[in-house]
Amino acid sequence: MSATVTPRELIIARAAQEIADGMVVNLGIGMPTLLADVGVARAGVLLQSENGLLGIGPYPTEDEVDPDLINAGKETVTAVAGHAYFDSAESFAMIRGGHVDLAILGGMEVSAGGDLANWMVPGKLVKGMGGAMDLVHGAKRTVVVMEHLSKAGESKVKPACTLPLTGRGVVDRLITDLAVFDLPRAADGSRELVLVETQPGVTVEQVRERTEAEFRVAGADGDSEPVVAS
Repeated sequence: MSATVTPRELIIARAAQEIADGMVVNLGIGMPTLLADVGVARAGVLLQSENGLLGIGPYPTEDEVDPDLINAGKETVTAVAGHAYFDSAESFAMIRGGHVDLAILGGMEVSAGGDLANWMVPGKLVKGMGGAMDLVHGAKRTVVVMEHLSKAGESKVKPACTLPLTGRGVVDRLITDLAVFDLPRAADGSRELVLVETQPGVTVEQVRERTEAEFRVAGADGDSEPVVAS
């Protein structure tokens, strides 16, 4: 990893590749909101915020700041041409009705079975569970972005989540500063953790050393080297 690129910048650059032309995309609170500056580069993309805005633009400059225009994380934002405002009930009707193509959410923990924990740490004050529980079930695809290790140096990719769950078996792809994992769903509904890419300068062995959960490496024989992310 280049010394000039932070782990978050690496993750966001890779996550931006998940956004395709014409998508309606919900960006979760925290790291995913950084995609607002790059997500609208795709043609026809509309970024949705569950507090009632479809068509989020890049972060405002000092001259553009409107204190009344905020995202779900209470950050000031801009709006693109053709944007729409609506109440929270209509916003969640969009989400629950399957009208969001992609949800990009932050994570505290992801399990080998695709479970996600991202809304609270026991004993710490939280204002509410937010919209993630709806998004992981209503969006057509869920991508989770997070740093691979906690501040204490522990793996956040676990055999089973230890924190309160946001959803069970809901993660389609996980992007960290070390690797990209897919979690395909089997016929019985279970998911498998599959390493499909390593970040530049990262080896499969380094990913194994830093990942508590067991995973399979992409390839028919299970031993093929995954693609190095560009």
